[in-house]
Amino acid sequence: MFQRLDKGKALLKYTVKAMPEEEAEKIKKLVAFKKKLQKRVSELESELKELQTMLETVDSILLEKGFKRAKIVKTPAMTETLPPKEEAEAKPPYPAPTAEYESVVPLKTLTGELLANLHLSENSLRVALAEDKNFNSNTPPFTQFLVERVLAKMKEKDSELTRVGQLTPDKVFSYNIVQDGDIIREIAINNVDANRLRELKSSIRWTLEKMYEKMESQN
Repeated sequence: MFQRLDKGKALLKYTVKAMPEEEAEKIKKLVAFKKKLQKRVSELESELKELQTMLETVDSILLEKGFKRAKIVKTPAMTETLPPKEEAEAKPPYPAPTAEYESVVPLKTLTGELLANLHLSENSLRVALAEDKNFNSNTPPFTQFLVERVLAKMKEKDSELTRVGQLTPDKVFSYNIVQDGDIIREIAINNVDANRLRELKSSIRWTLEKMYEKMESQN
């Protein structure tokens, strides 16, 4: 291999010497310029890889933490009066609440459109979506963000804590999505602490707001 390289260099030197001096000088400059171009291309490729890595990191942060913190629109304290058990059972497929919800917080867009009502208790949350909106579970970012990156991740974390004996099974985070076909009617969430409640409020509002924007743009 080295013999061939030596022969190639020798041939190039011979060719350059055989050319007129002016032409040989041009060839030398072109060879030098080519080396600079190759070096620059290599630098740009390296820089591109670094930028791609940075972009992926930023995308990940935006999905996990970077969404706009929700501004929960609060009204004076409201108390939900639960219907009698018989009445609740008469409206399948919506199950009767198993927890005593202490308050109701409406989630609205900045223009005042109701997205959902959050029924809150000490360690549970029921999200009753606005009936006139018909939020479809196939509309992003419901599944891609709220379900897979928020709800499922919280459940996975608690399941791991249970596996290593740091959390009892009855305290594991859980959720149930009630749907009428593809239309989401409510989300029931259990074993929610204060920190998760804040994150869930923000995540749910942001998700529903983005879904509503997509629905409006399609109409």
